[in-house]
Amino acid sequence: MKITIRTKEYKMLDGSKRRLVQQVGDRSIIKRFDKTPFPIKTTDVICPHFLELKWAYGCPHDCSWCYLKGTLRLLPTKTKPVFKNRKKIESHVNTFFRATKNSYPQEIINTGELADSLMSENTTTPFSKFIIPLFETNPKHRVLFLTKSVNVKNLLDTAPSKRAVISFTVNANPVAKKWEVGAPLVRDRIMAAKAVHEVGYETRIRIDPMVPIEGWKKYYFELIDEIFSNFVPERITLGSLRGLQSTINEAKDKSWVRFLSEKSNWGKKIPFDLRYPMYLALMNRMKEKFNYSNIALCKETFIMWDKLKMNWKKCRCNCAW
Repeated sequence: MKITIRTKEYKMLDGSKRRLVQQVGDRSIIKRFDKTPFPIKTTDVICPHFLELKWAYGCPHDCSWCYLKGTLRLLPTKTKPVFKNRKKIESHVNTFFRATKNSYPQEIINTGELADSLMSENTTTPFSKFIIPLFETNPKHRVLFLTKSVNVKNLLDTAPSKRAVISFTVNANPVAKKWEVGAPLVRDRIMAAKAVHEVGYETRIRIDPMVPIEGWKKYYFELIDEIFSNFVPERITLGSLRGLQSTINEAKDKSWVRFLSEKSNWGKKIPFDLRYPMYLALMNRMKEKFNYSNIALCKETFIMWDKLKMNWKKCRCNCAW
């Protein structure tokens, strides 16, 4: 059966228009994340429309605020990891490669939107050993791994690929201990990130979701210092606590919801006057102590980008090329 490609003209954040792949085949494997419209209102969030590679769904870490609890709520498996057919994945990826070979821009395809990208690494068929060689056959596009896992042995055993980007999500220790109880320790995640960086992978960091707990500045400064004492990420994306109503409804531990009161087109957020000083403090810490400025924001309103004097029209956040 022939696999078709559907394209669409999108309005980009800089105001230009570009025809991009919207989906491959039945969109069960490759589709564009385009749920966030072009920002108009000050409370609209900035999010470049990226491609998802839906190789699996679910996550073993069970973080209290995980949006998958809402997204996957109607499935009998809920957030239990489920893996898709590799032959179908391969055929859809190769179809995408062929269709975009001589036209369309370079893309980075995110494998961690509906799953932890490294959640199959301890199985007999690790995803990294399947997908990275596939992308090595194509000199144009790249694959993004987004993870809280420390299962990086397969990445280390394989020669580093310029077609793969590895991104680790971390948080302040007290925040992780309370609401990310199923995930590896933050220090272990940082050491895993250091390891893949040292062998040559482009390595990114997401500090997300930041939470204004008592003493937040001390704890998040300690996190920044620990990251930079080990390696310098190619990119750091900051995000603050947010919650779609479906996520809030499905969460067993709702203790984090008390921080949310502001509305946006992407659920509830921490009040602006609490988020702003958190972002500003971390950005200043990185700039003043480590001379680092390759920073972006995740699912943040364009009024926040403007307040921080950041150019959202040229957003290069975690999931962007």
